[in-house]
Amino acid sequence: MDKTTRKMLGAAAAHPNIAFIKYWGNIDDDLRLAANDSISMNLAALETATSVEFIEDDSLASDQLFINDTRIVQDAFDRVSKFIDIARNMAGIDLPAKVESFTNFPMGAGIASSAAAFAALSLATAEAAGLEYSPEFLSRYARRGSGSACRSIPSGFVEWKAGNTDETSYATSFADVTHWNLVDCIAIIDEDHKPVGSTAGHALAQTSVLQQARLDDTPRRFEACKQAILDKDFERFAEVVEQDSTIMHAVMMTSNPSLFYWAPTSVHLMKVIPNLRRSGIPVCFTLDAGPNVHAITTQDYAKTVEETLHSVDGVKTVIKSKVGGGTHLRIKK
Repeated sequence: MDKTTRKMLGAAAAHPNIAFIKYWGNIDDDLRLAANDSISMNLAALETATSVEFIEDDSLASDQLFINDTRIVQDAFDRVSKFIDIARNMAGIDLPAKVESFTNFPMGAGIASSAAAFAALSLATAEAAGLEYSPEFLSRYARRGSGSACRSIPSGFVEWKAGNTDETSYATSFADVTHWNLVDCIAIIDEDHKPVGSTAGHALAQTSVLQQARLDDTPRRFEACKQAILDKDFERFAEVVEQDSTIMHAVMMTSNPSLFYWAPTSVHLMKVIPNLRRSGIPVCFTLDAGPNVHAITTQDYAKTVEETLHSVDGVKTVIKSKVGGGTHLRIKK
């Protein structure tokens, strides 16, 4: 192909994930090396699809980023461009990229939109750049854009062993999509971008006097959660998941400056959901860095949980998702 018209294209799709054992705080902010191990589940109903084209002709003088057909020229653009630079350096190419990304769920509202975005971007970029890649490579690469993105690369139930170097920090599956029929019913309270993003929040973790206590106990919670998933023991699972979520938010609230992601409806739901469980319905709550509440239940009770969430004042809508697969290539339409 003539050099002046050379194009390299990659397209991929990824799901966000909901963390049961949370990632909060880094030992290396640049490499996004997590301060602790974490566990998550991919969400099948939510998806980000991304294409990357490296183009060498007069039609593209510099990188361009489009999200849901809107051109982005601010902070997100710089973050994406720097992320693509990593692949450009590895591939030995110096071409501008056109990135187009589409998502079917609210962005920046604590539903791991950056995880899905950078997981899809990592595979699309590696494919477009002609890099050789494995799931481990993609998980490490995705982590450089968003720590939790490394967990969206594998399928199903995922563990991220934090490691202490770029080479040792990546995620793998420990149970597949069909292992346990869990459903995440997400109560959407606020769809707006949160005022302080997760990247900035991670940098504040060590300012909380509670962070070290949280880290010291994480191995116990990690093993308890993983074993509960493998055993399909919902009572044990619910106990550790709710505890881990509340501990993380306690760290956020006691950081300097303080981060208060909960809304009044969030707090109300954190009381409603355990009461529902005490009535015999297997359901528990967890919240990422945002006000929206994830109610985790099983397929048999998903409709009941969804209806309960809808009935609560302050809940705008409920998004329901089963366990999802990993990041995968797709054909650009």
